[in-house]
Amino acid sequence: MAENSQPSANYSTWPVILALSIVSAPLVLMYAYLFIDTITDTAVGSLIPDSFTLRHWRFLWETPPGKPNIWLVTLNTLIFTTSVTTVILLVSSMAGYVLSRLNVPARGFFLAGVMVLHAFPSVTLIIAIFIVLQMIGLYNSLIGVILVKAAIDLPLGIWLMKGFYDTVPWEIEMAGVVDGASRFRVWRSLVLPQVRPGIMAVGLFSFLSGWSEFILPQVLAPGGKVQVLSVYLSALIADDNNFDFGTFKAVGVFYIIPVLIVYALFHKYLMNIYGGGSKG
Repeated sequence: MAENSQPSANYSTWPVILALSIVSAPLVLMYAYLFIDTITDTAVGSLIPDSFTLRHWRFLWETPPGKPNIWLVTLNTLIFTTSVTTVILLVSSMAGYVLSRLNVPARGFFLAGVMVLHAFPSVTLIIAIFIVLQMIGLYNSLIGVILVKAAIDLPLGIWLMKGFYDTVPWEIEMAGVVDGASRFRVWRSLVLPQVRPGIMAVGLFSFLSGWSEFILPQVLAPGGKVQVLSVYLSALIADDNNFDFGTFKAVGVFYIIPVLIVYALFHKYLMNIYGGGSKG
């Protein structure tokens, strides 16, 4: 009976696959042309490239006048993104455990506050943040924008990690306590391995959020020495005198390559975010 039902199930899904393919075809075509336009020259109004060229990618070995070096900008982006991800993972993994396991005072109020902070638009705080960073001397520095970005994204990380900790059975911790392990040792050696999918998912979300961040670096760290790729890309549009659409597309492709690599390596952990941590 099961063998007879399998072919009918396959036949019933092909219209959905066909419909999704038709809808996705324009997007795939646009992404294909995005890359093709970076390595070719095309006449205005034509869809067929005229010639092959690498001049749109010359920003990799030449620094355009008035622009920072692309490799310095890329290094700044990597430092910014990895630092934000590290801070979020460290704080949310500890705070989520405390909120899930310990009976701290005003626990419910704190959880509600975490959700409110996550729902609050960060752009409405940009003026106050700007003034605070100027007063403490962290304006136009990577450290300042890293701290601000991490603080804004922490509520989501804490809430997600708490959900993963809630799925870990108490028996695992009790077994460690009975064997004489400290609470910290139990958390580090027994509980953290059980929520590894959550750690990977939060880390991936934090990395993608930091890599694509534009408003905070643009306002809080606009200088050329601390510029990130999103701000660099925006500056290309603002340069009306030397704007090259092919170079703009090439920088965009260069910008998304690390994201594609990270997503290809860790996308499977995103599926675990709906199922919670692994039970032992």
